[in-house]
Amino acid sequence: MLCQGSRFLHQLRTGSSVPLLSQARSAAVRHSSSIREAFRDPSSPYHIPPGTQGPASPDHPAEVEDASILSQASIAEQARAKLAKKGYDPASFWDQPIVWGDHDAFQHVNNVRYVRFFESGRMKWIHAVGESIGGPERARMMLDAKGVSFILKSIEVKFRRPTRYPDTLLIAHKASAYPATPSTNSAPPAHPPLHRTQFLLHAAAFSYAQNAVVADSTSVITWYDYEKLSKCDPGDEMWAAVLARTRATETK
Repeated sequence: MLCQGSRFLHQLRTGSSVPLLSQARSAAVRHSSSIREAFRDPSSPYHIPPGTQGPASPDHPAEVEDASILSQASIAEQARAKLAKKGYDPASFWDQPIVWGDHDAFQHVNNVRYVRFFESGRMKWIHAVGESIGGPERARMMLDAKGVSFILKSIEVKFRRPTRYPDTLLIAHKASAYPATPSTNSAPPAHPPLHRTQFLLHAAAFSYAQNAVVADSTSVITWYDYEKLSKCDPGDEMWAAVLARTRATETK
């Protein structure tokens, strides 16, 4: 009895493999014909009009790729418009791509990662505030902890939805005044009141894939003098730079 390989060699020697080769050629011709028809059909995504050049890849027609890019751009624009309408500072908007390494054993982005995501967006917001105060040089000083800048006192994160790769999160921030506490003591305070040395900074993480906020946070930010190593009241001019970026918000 001949094995499969020996049988094929025997067919080649005896000429009995000719029908198999003919079938293969016929299938190739039909496949080639269907491709040419797709190229000629104006309703096909693979249609190539006469005098034009075809797509760079046979797997993804240029029209489909362009539509995908436009769709992603539209989603990003809508997300930015939504957050801006809620009072988030457009100058703070930060696109945070999700990578596979952000996942944990539960197959979603680990909760701790969001603290880093909000930190990156917060640095962008601080840079914008610094430029409002004194241009790029002042912004650089604030990021380098020189002179009067900010320090994070606390952060609270609320997780709304799990996030998975692939996705991109739009990180946005907005500031609001720290509630003033009426003093019950008639004597002048030994230190500036809290509402003059700190404020609230709210953040949201908006998923492009889910078209929704997946996490938000509220931080307490303290004005800090890095030369004196102590919190401080920065004065009305620097306060104005923060308050000017605080907008009326809508109810979430």
